[in-house]
Amino acid sequence: MGKKITKRVVQYELLGFVIVLILLWIDELLDLPHLCGAPRTIINWQECLLETLYVTALAIPVILATKRYLERIKYLESFIRVCSFCKKVRVGNEWIPMEQFLQSHYTETEFSHGLCSQCLKEHYGIQSRTQDND
Repeated sequence: MGKKITKRVVQYELLGFVIVLILLWIDELLDLPHLCGAPRTIINWQECLLETLYVTALAIPVILATKRYLERIKYLESFIRVCSFCKKVRVGNEWIPMEQFLQSHYTETEFSHGLCSQCLKEHYGIQSRTQDND
């Protein structure tokens, strides 16, 4: 989940709250219940301002929480599950080799194999002359 999606979700949520505020003011200014047959009422600016403050006070924490939750989801989705033994990567319901995974996600990646000094010593009994033998 990228920043674009997070931004878009927050924008839609903000738009929803703005629409609610617009409807509050339209109702107050045009007296919508009167248009539907109810008795006419006078414009009550104080009540409408108070309702606007309530909606705004509700909108701010909701939008901030949504942004925080979407960022948390993005963080959790960034984890890559790797097999402890064969080092294959889980993609959906299958396990694929690390090289295949990296090439499919990072198209410019080329691979070359080497041995770290620990594996060189463990598997071949050879002590590396350098810090790491890549």
